[in-house]
Order: sequence, then structure tokens, then C-alpha cells
Amino acid sequence: MDSLEEDLTCSVCYSLFSDPRVLPCSHTFCKDCLVNLLQVSSNYSIWRPLRWPIKCPNCRSVVELPPAGVDALPSNVSLRAIVEKYQRDSEPRAPSCQEHRRQPLNMYCVQDRQLICGLCLTVGQHQGHPIDDLQAAFVREKRTPALLLARLSEQRWAQVCELGEQLEEEKARCESLLRQDRQEVEEFFVSLEEVLARKKRAYLEALSEAAAEVAQAYDPLIHTVKELQEEQLDLVSLGSSVEDEDSPLVFLEKVHQFRDRVEKFITTPLPSVISLSVTPRAAAYLQQSWPAVTIGSLEQAAVPTLCCSAETEAEAAQPIRTARDGWRRLPPAASVALLVLPLLLAAALWANPAGGASLGFSLLSRLSQSAQALSGDLVTSVRDALVAAEAALDEWGSQMKALEDRTLQQFLDFLKTQAGEG
Repeated sequence: MDSLEEDLTCSVCYSLFSDPRVLPCSHTFCKDCLVNLLQVSSNYSIWRPLRWPIKCPNCRSVVELPPAGVDALPSNVSLRAIVEKYQRDSEPRAPSCQEHRRQPLNMYCVQDRQLICGLCLTVGQHQGHPIDDLQAAFVREKRTPALLLARLSEQRWAQVCELGEQLEEEKARCESLLRQDRQEVEEFFVSLEEVLARKKRAYLEALSEAAAEVAQAYDPLIHTVKELQEEQLDLVSLGSSVEDEDSPLVFLEKVHQFRDRVEKFITTPLPSVISLSVTPRAAAYLQQSWPAVTIGSLEQAAVPTLCCSAETEAEAAQPIRTARDGWRRLPPAASVALLVLPLLLAAALWANPAGGASLGFSLLSRLSQSAQALSGDLVTSVRDALVAAEAALDEWGSQMKALEDRTLQQFLDFLKTQAGEG
């Protein structure tokens, strides 16, 4: 259609041909366009007065018109008919119903507010609906917008505006409250962080003080042991040099000095090994004390005072002596009973494994009855002796472990010394 419309368009006015006329050069133009071109050409014409010259807009050739002018040009009847048919086909057609093919939409359904066809009203979806002419409905509703606008009074507008202002004020008030709450939350948790940071610093300071006490307790002893090690190394080196001395007088003098230093080194008392006990331990204290601390009492939460208590090897042997003294304080009868009871149980189990258990329970019950018959002092003495013996065994085991470690370390030091001399 676009190419056809271009062929039916005048090259002068760029519109569809209107009363097309054919020039002698066979090009076609609108009659009115040729009249305008002829007027322009006649103003500058020096042509013969009986002929009207005109320049073809397409081929640019000058042609002569009859004395009658443009009216004398032949009309392009075929082109005119084509243009008229094209114009008829180009006119908008009335819309047709999509449900009922080729049925024009010539009625307006008032209920559904849409155009319908006759079949839609009689047998279709709009059966029984009120209808009207589209133009009549348009005329009738033409004044409706003005009536609706009249109902929008100034009072209603004022109410809406006032409501909008109130909502904005309420929103601003709530946002202000939220900002205050946000600030309160920030300040609250900052204060909690400060309190926790102070408690943490206090606890770490207590641990630092305990570390200083540990260093104060162990550093002098370690320094003394290192001096003894250096002295022994010097003595070993001096002994080697004395052996290599050839001069008798010098040798005797060096041996005398070496003997004095060795005697002094041997008689120098060794420092006792101390075992520091740090109380309370952090994990146990935090698990026992801090779960009960509330946020309100966080400021009053106590930080423990650490205590580093030390005991020497002599003090560690005290439970053994206590157990021995308790055993000595037992009456002879109690001592004999405690010694004979394990022997009797072992003999019963060896002789009769099945009945040994019942015999053992019988002996234990009789021993219990005998113990109840004894005085309160005897029972107390036995209990104290057993407790002291248990503590002594535990301490003895730990002391044996420490003695084993020290012996092994001294043996390794000796091997290193011998390797260095070799």
C-alpha cells in the first residue's frame, strides 16, 4: 500500500492526485498544481502570445499549452478512477465483532460498557443486557464530568489536605521516637562494652600481677641453677687443665684450688623445687561466678584476687609424715585389724571363689559391728589415717614423677657435657 500511495502522489504537492491532467510530455500533475506553475511561468514569459509555455517538473522540458490553458489539457481518467478507489479502500471501516465474524459492532452495552453486535445481544454473552446508541450515550454522559467535578467541594479538599498534614506530623513524630530509641540503644550497649572492657582489663591486670609473682618466685631459682651449671662446667674445664699440667709445683697448687672449689660446689645447697598453685583458675571462676551476673549487677561483678601459693619438696612430704603419724596413733587392735582384713579376704577368695564373696561380706559386716563398738576416738583416728594415707600416696606419685623428670634431665645434661668434651 505504501508503494501504491507513492505512485498515486503528485510530485508537486505530494498529495494524492486531484483532477489529474496529462502534459504533452506524458507526465501527470494535479490541475491546481499546473495552474500555479503556469502563473509563475507567465510572469517571466517572452513566448508567443497564443501559446502558454510551462516547464515540466519531472523531465524539466518546456512544453506549450493551448490558448485555453490547463483546462484544455486531457484528463487522466484511469488515474482518477484508481485514486478514487484507493481513497474508498483507505477509509476506516466500522469494527466487526470478533466472536461473530463480519457482524458490525453497532450497539452499546450499557451494563458492560462496550460495543456489541446484534448476535451478541440476542444469542451471545450480552443477552438481556440494556443497550443504547453509542452517540446517544455519549451525548447523555457528556455533562457527567462537570457534575462530578462540582461534587468535589472545597471542604472535602481541605479535609484531605488536613489529613495529609496530620499523617506527615505523625510520621515525623514516630521517626523522632525511633531516632531517640536508636540513640538510647547505642549508648546502652556502649556503656556495657565499657563495663566489660574495664572488667577485662582488671582481670588481665590481676593475671599480669600473678605472672609477676611467678617470675619473682622462679627467676632467682633459675638464675641460681644456671650459675651452678656454669660453675660445674668451669670445674670440668679446670679439671681437664689440671690433668694436663706438667709442673709438679703448679700442679699441686692447681689441685689444691680445684679441690677447694669442688668442695665448695658440692656443699652448696641446691634450691628446692617449688610448685606454685594459681587460684582461682579462670575457667572455673568464670563458669561458677559470671553466669549469675545480671546486666544490672555487671558493674558490681567481682574480679577475683589471684593467689600464687608455693610449697617445697619438704612441704610436699608432709602428708606422708602425717599419714605415718596417724598410723602410729592407732591402737594396736585397730592396726592388727586393718592388716589382717586384706589377708583374710585374699585367703577366702583363693580357697573358695564362689563362697569367698559371701565370706568377705560377712567379715566386712562383722568388722563394721566391731568398729561401732569401739570408741569415737578410734573411729576418728582410723578415718584420719586413711585420708592421710590417700593424700600421701597421691603426693608420693607426683613427687616420683618429678624426680624421674629431674633425673632424666640431669642424665641428658651429663651426656651433652661428655659429648662436648669429646
